[in-house]
Amino acid sequence: MPLPALLTDFVSLLFPQLCLGCSDLLARGEDHICTSCRAQLPFTDYHLLPETENPLARRFWGKVPVQHALSYLRFLRRGRVQHLLHQLKYRNQPEIGRVLGCWYGAELARNGLLAHDVDLIAPVPLHPRKLAKRGYNQTDSFAQGLADSLQVPWQAEALRRLEHTVSQTRKNRVQRWENVAEVFAVAKPAEVAGKHVLVVDDVLTTGATLEACTLVLLAAGARAVSIATIACADR
Repeated sequence: MPLPALLTDFVSLLFPQLCLGCSDLLARGEDHICTSCRAQLPFTDYHLLPETENPLARRFWGKVPVQHALSYLRFLRRGRVQHLLHQLKYRNQPEIGRVLGCWYGAELARNGLLAHDVDLIAPVPLHPRKLAKRGYNQTDSFAQGLADSLQVPWQAEALRRLEHTVSQTRKNRVQRWENVAEVFAVAKPAEVAGKHVLVVDDVLTTGATLEACTLVLLAAGARAVSIATIACADR
């Protein structure tokens, strides 16, 4: 066995790497999420559907013009996806977002989506106060993973959050929209003008946040806007 592999095995014995989905030991070559957990993830496969049959795209009809509406996984309460997102968001595990972004980006590229069409990936931003408290924006890592697989640039500060809003968790659709309607802005309009921008977030529920981001990007001159999230919740 080559020396680097032996060294890796020795380090693994001293500091075992555990799956962030099930806490089992990771095998060599597994990256933060084990093969078993990956196989059991509830994939949406919305990218395989025509836009007219995509239930996620329908959520934006008549509200904002979205070119592609995509989500990797289904969000099920008390399920594996909720556990992973909790780790990502509150347990200082941004690598989960990167891994899922890489996997999803590779899947989209294999099916001819986004890789040769999108010009820029823009994660939904946190307010500076929340960013300072958490230490990272969980959506940045998903954007980075997608960017690596799709070979598309991403900018953490393409969008800015102007106001510190309260949590959306217990709000209905109207309340969510009112909560975010005027809180986003484009940092440098010249950098999005004429471009197809992919806005990414962790979870899509009503879509109010992504609608607000789409509107400010189009107002700043973006040629088109698509959205992609790690997971989406059923309405």
